[in-house]
Order: sequence, then C-alpha cells, then structure tokens
Amino acid sequence: MTETILVTGGTGVLGREAARRLLGPDREIRVLSRRDAPAGTPYAWRTGDLRTGEGIDAAVAGADVIVHCATTLGSKDVTATNTLIEAARRAGTPHLVYISIVGVDRIPFPYYRAKLAAEEAVIASGLPWTILRATQFHDLLRLLVDVQRRLPVLFRPAGFRFQPVDAGEVAQRLADLSLGEPAGRAPDFGGPEVRDFTDLARTRLRAANRRRPMIPVPVPGASGRGYRAGHHLTPNATGTITFEQYLAARGD
Repeated sequence: MTETILVTGGTGVLGREAARRLLGPDREIRVLSRRDAPAGTPYAWRTGDLRTGEGIDAAVAGADVIVHCATTLGSKDVTATNTLIEAARRAGTPHLVYISIVGVDRIPFPYYRAKLAAEEAVIASGLPWTILRATQFHDLLRLLVDVQRRLPVLFRPAGFRFQPVDAGEVAQRLADLSLGEPAGRAPDFGGPEVRDFTDLARTRLRAANRRRPMIPVPVPGASGRGYRAGHHLTPNATGTITFEQYLAARGD
C-alpha cells in the first residue's frame, strides 16, 4: 500500500530537504505551500495557508504522516499548528512530526515561547506525535553575518556561543522519524561543534574574502542570560558537517 506523507513548509530550507529525502517507492509525498506547484515537481502538491485554514482539509485528507516544518517565525506559529491539528483530527489519526528548537523551554525569547506553545499543542492533540528539537542551522549563522555586509563593522552578541547544524542532516533525521513509530520527544539534534559567535563570524568573513572589525553588543534580559548560559546547546552533537564544510559546499 502507498504511504502518504504531507510536508508543511515544503519550500523552506528544512521542508524542502525533508521532502526530497522522503521520496521513495510506495510513497506519496505531498508538499503544502502557499505557492503554486512549480513545473516538473515530483511531489503531490497542495496549495494552502495554515494562517487562514484555506486548503488545509484537502491537504491532510488521507495523510498517514504529517511532517510540520512550516513556520511564521513568530507567535502565529501557534495558530498555524492548531489549524493543522484540527484538520488532522477531522481527517483521522496521522502521525504528527514537529520540528522545534533546543532551549525553547529555557530561553524566554518570544519566538521560542511560540515554538514551546506549539509543542504543547502537538502533545495535547490526541494524535500520535514526535517532536525533534535541533540547534541553529548553519544557514542562520551565515545570515547573521551576511545581513551586515554593507556595514563598516560587524556587531556580535557578546558572550554568545552556537552549535550550528546542517539543515540536510536534520531533514534526514526528520525523515527517519516520520517513517518510524511515534517517538514522543526524540533526542535533541545538535551540530558537531560549540563555537563562539566571533569565531563563526570570522570564518564566514574569510570565506567571503571580507574583513570587518567586530563590536560586541550586550544582550540584556532573561533571553540574553539564557543564551550566554548555553541553554540553546545540547550534549547530543549528532550532526557531522562543520560550519567550514557547509560554507565550502556552498562555494560563496
């Protein structure tokens, strides 16, 4: 029998990688996106909007597994997740696999609070579920440097370390979890190295043949203290691809 797997946010960094890794015989992989299907897509495309609920019932109908990668990068994540859960309940009892972030329960950053509330909605949904928390993607750390490329200096959060992980490796772990039995809270997934942001920024600047003086910026409040304490890090250094390897593979 064909297994049907729906990937929300399937055009994003993580969702795109997860959908690609899930393609296989006897599997229908659906991608949910607000965009129309591109020409030649290998997926059973579904156009819908988790913010409004438009198209969601049709997207989840008949799904055996839902891999929820869509994010609004804000408080609307909770609404979107609840919309998905309600549609999933109407459709049956699919296995709901949710990607979250290491430290959402210990750092009161607003986006983390939304991710934690979404986790709680998944747990209380009555559906079989799996939640995977991961550390920050290499893409995010590169972006934090690149968005400042037109400035004469580079501002860095003082005292912050990160454990960047490759999005492709997280996607493979999500794919493996979605093909297995519901696991509840899966072990956290972290990158291979914990490094000071200054070190990561210098690495990115060298790769791009740029130089900038760095200015430390203190981050106040409970969120800043949480990051400095390393609550967003994990001893589960499961990933293998380093930041240097990621940059070299991109070639930029």
